[in-house]
Amino acid sequence: MLSYQHAYHAGNMADVHKHALLAWMLDYMVQKPKALSYLETHAGRAVYDLSGPEASKTGEAARGITVARDWFAADHPYARALAATQARHGRHAYPGSPQIAMDLLRFEDEVTLAELHPAEADALRATLPGITVSQTDGFAMALSRCPPDPRRGLLLCDPSWEVKSDYDDVPEFLRKLHRRWPVGILALWYPVLADARHRPMLRALHRQFPDAMAHTVAFPPARPGHGMVGSGLFVINPPYGFEDEARALSRLFARVSPQT
Repeated sequence: MLSYQHAYHAGNMADVHKHALLAWMLDYMVQKPKALSYLETHAGRAVYDLSGPEASKTGEAARGITVARDWFAADHPYARALAATQARHGRHAYPGSPQIAMDLLRFEDEVTLAELHPAEADALRATLPGITVSQTDGFAMALSRCPPDPRRGLLLCDPSWEVKSDYDDVPEFLRKLHRRWPVGILALWYPVLADARHRPMLRALHRQFPDAMAHTVAFPPARPGHGMVGSGLFVINPPYGFEDEARALSRLFARVSPQT
């Protein structure tokens, strides 16, 4: 949706969840010498300024990465990506998923990003020159590019969820995508809202992909009245060790979970 800009939410607890697992999966995949493909359907910009007016207005980063920064050892791939971004852009910089991918992938790996918002797409191109950025609908881009070359790879689908029909459309999108690219790791991020609107979608996904893994974490609302109370990642073809890494992340989120 053209109105959505992630700068207001960058570095929040949902980003910590999504980016920590994304970084771990990419780091696991690059341990093998074979090249891989990385695709994103809703990339946003590559780097965010957590001292900027957008982040300051919502305060989500202050209740997200600022709290969780000491959860990760220096050699964790997420911590390495954070450190690399801050070394280049300053201590208030936070990497979006495209930047995390660029810091963990190799020269031989193929990267394709989609971002529909014109300003966000321009910022993405400026930060990551030479990377293929399609200013188009991310769902359509993914279906047109899959299977990618190389076929080994990962796709992150991270919509804004401001279009309520996404909850109905995503299961069919992933069904088509998996049919075209059955060996790909397909990772879908979704918000866990107080009204639990994600549950019918998740049930449909589990029926279609019984071997997939869904990992959710809970955290307090970023501010009074804020509807997001958790974060979920649904992964088709999860890599070996993903379940253990997700379990370790759950223990970290238990420190801030409202259920503890």
